[in-house]
Amino acid sequence: MTDSPTPAVNHHADHPGFAGPIGLVASLGMLVMGRRYAGLAVDLASVSDADRVVDVGCGPGNALRAAARRGATGVGIDPSPLMLRLACAVTRDHPNVSWSLGGAEELPVAAGWATVAWSLKTVHHWKDVTAGLAELRRVLASRGRLLVMERRVQPGATGLASHGWTEQQVESFAAQCRAAGFSDVRIDQHPAGRATAWVVRAVAP
Repeated sequence: MTDSPTPAVNHHADHPGFAGPIGLVASLGMLVMGRRYAGLAVDLASVSDADRVVDVGCGPGNALRAAARRGATGVGIDPSPLMLRLACAVTRDHPNVSWSLGGAEELPVAAGWATVAWSLKTVHHWKDVTAGLAELRRVLASRGRLLVMERRVQPGATGLASHGWTEQQVESFAAQCRAAGFSDVRIDQHPAGRATAWVVRAVAP
C-alpha cells in the first residue's frame, strides 16, 4: 500500500509517447507480447458480431483485431502516429476496423456509438482520468460495457516495474468510475502470462 489515500492512477501521464527507433522497438514488442491481453479482453467483454468496440490506447491493435475476428466493428484510437501506422500495416481482411489519432480525453467517436469500450494497460498514461471517463461515458450506448485492464505492480515499484497499478490504485480507479456515473463496477484479477492483470468492469448508464 502507498501512503496516499487517493493514489494517482495516471502516474505515468508524463510519458513522452512512442516515436523514433525506441518507439518502434516498443511497438513491435507490444505487437508480440500483447496478444494474451487481447484474447483476455474479448473474452471478458463477451464480444460478439453485434458489438461496436472503441479501443482507447490501441497501440498496434491486437485487441481490436481479436474483436474483429468475432465479427465486431471497431475503432482503435491512439496518440502515437507510429503505433497507428503499425496497426494499419498488420491489419488485413478487417474492413470493419478503423484507426484514429487521439487520446482518452477527446475521443473521435459519436456519442452513444459504442457497445464496448476498453483501455488495456494505458490508463496509467492518461493525461486526465476524469475527462477520459467522461468521454467513455459519452461514447458508450446505454448499458454499454467498459473494460479496463492494468498489470498488477507492487507498491514502491519504480521504472518499468511501476507501469501498472497497485491494489490501492485499482480501488481508486473503481471509485472514480462510480463517481463518473458508471454502475455495476467490479474489480477482478486474472493471470496474464507471468503477470497478473487487474480488471475493472463497469456498465454505462
